[in-house]
Amino acid sequence: MESYLPILVFVVIAILFLAATLTAARLFRHGGFGRTNREPYECGNEPASFAHDHPFSIRYYLIAVLFVVFDVETVFLFPWAVMFDKLALFGFIEMMVFLAILVVGYIFVWNRGALNWA
Repeated sequence: MESYLPILVFVVIAILFLAATLTAARLFRHGGFGRTNREPYECGNEPASFAHDHPFSIRYYLIAVLFVVFDVETVFLFPWAVMFDKLALFGFIEMMVFLAILVVGYIFVWNRGALNWA
C-alpha cells in the first residue's frame, strides 16, 4: 500500500488545484453580459450573413480529421528514426508494418473519394 501513496498525493493535489483554479476563475470573471456578447464578432463590422445560412461541406471536416490522423501517425517516425541503430532489424520490420498499415489506410481513403476537393 505504501507504493500507492505518491499516486494518492498526486490525485489529491490535482483535485485541489482544479478546485482552486475553478474558484479563482469564478471570482475574477467578468460579471455582466452586454448586448454585444451574444453577437458574432467580425472585425467590428456588422455580419454579412450567419454561419447557418452557408453550412460547410462535410468534406471539409473529413479532410481535417484525416490530416490530423495521418499527421499524428507520422509523428511516430521521429522516435523510431532516433532509435534506429538500437532497434536493429526488429525495429525496422515493426516500422514497415506500421507504414504498410498507414499506406493501406491512405489508399482506402483515396479509393472512397474522401480526398476529392470538388
